Amino acid sequence: MKTLAELFEHSLQDIYYAENALTKALPKASKAAGDAKLKQAIDGHLKQTRGHVQSLKKVFASLNLPAKGEKCDAIEGLIKETDGVIAEASGKALNAGLLAAAQCVEHYEISRYGSLREWAKVLGHDEAHKLLSEILDEEKAANNKLTDLAVSGINKK
Repeated sequence: MKTLAELFEHSLQDIYYAENALTKALPKASKAAGDAKLKQAIDGHLKQTRGHVQSLKKVFASLNLPAKGEKCDAIEGLIKETDGVIAEASGKALNAGLLAAAQCVEHYEISRYGSLREWAKVLGHDEAHKLLSEILDEEKAANNKLTDLAVSGINKK
């Protein structure tokens, strides 16, 4: 990658891979959650993630590029970490661990979408900028919901 355009395209493929990987990983986390509100939040994120995959397809289309993923080592690591929490934690500690793992994913997504949005703006990709801004806002809202869950009860339990 020698240009911002190449970095943008590669990173777009990276997050597309990540979102698709999450659609496969989130059901396992939901099943492991022992707190109804946490399970609801994870299920909501799964629904939102499926929508992000569709929005990313629109971003690719706006750039006249095929929607394809590039292996994302970061999301692979975060999913592996979540699997470790599921395997090693139990009871109420499992809920706190799952919530923390979900926030790690949100923070990654927020950083990736923030960069992509700004690169789209610099590159003059107005439609991509709009779509990526919408996804970024949803990721920030999801993170805020998880923070509220953590401080309102899951961490205290």
